[in-house]
Order: sequence, then C-alpha cells, then structure tokens
Amino acid sequence: MAGQIRRVIDKMIQLRAKGDPIIVNTTRTKLFLKGVQIDKYDRDSDDDPAVLAKLQEIARDFGVTVE
Repeated sequence: MAGQIRRVIDKMIQLRAKGDPIIVNTTRTKLFLKGVQIDKYDRDSDDDPAVLAKLQEIARDFGVTVE
C-alpha cells in the first residue's frame, strides 16, 4: 500500500505536537536528524519496510503509538 510512510510521519507529528506549531517544527527537525527525509515521501511513495521500522522505533522514542 503506497503512502504508508507519509501517513505514519503525519500521524506521529500530529500526536506529538497536539496542534502546537513549535512542536511540529521541532518534531520535523528531529525526524530529519534521525535520518528521515520527510519531504522525500508523499501519498504516492512506495513503502520501504526498513523506513517503516525506523519510524516505529522513533515513535517509541517520542512516546507515541502509530499504526
């Protein structure tokens, strides 16, 4: 299913930021520093199991649960 990476990224940002634009920006920055190039993925991007696993690990570090 294409676009799953982008959905996980968006959900992670939404859950962590809870509407606070400053936390949105810091979360995006932290994802970038952890090696996830957010702008590289969109709703049509192919899903890479390694990237999805990395995002799940980062989500645990952030204290959020994403599908």
